[in-house]
Amino acid sequence: MVFTAGAALLDAVVLSVVSREGSYGYKITQDVRKIMDVSESTLYPVLRRLQKDGYLETYDMEYQGRNRRYYKITANGMILLDRSRRDWLEFRKSVDEILMGGAND
Repeated sequence: MVFTAGAALLDAVVLSVVSREGSYGYKITQDVRKIMDVSESTLYPVLRRLQKDGYLETYDMEYQGRNRRYYKITANGMILLDRSRRDWLEFRKSVDEILMGGAND
């Protein structure tokens, strides 16, 4: 079974992936796809929006004769990620209480 993830969860996952190591778009896509079904055409607008909103910054580096755009989380991005992690724990606890009948207290 696949659960649909909202924009806030996708943002949190992207920020988490980028926070581990600055990364480029294709690698970010592959890492996100390990836990949710997302296409590159969905992910790149998310990356651009997070950059526009000041949560990510980019830099270009040459790789095999071509420029590759890398993403790095900003201080504001880390603040949002920390808040998202706290919100996730609360959400997960609430869902577990309903789905598991309080078994995971």
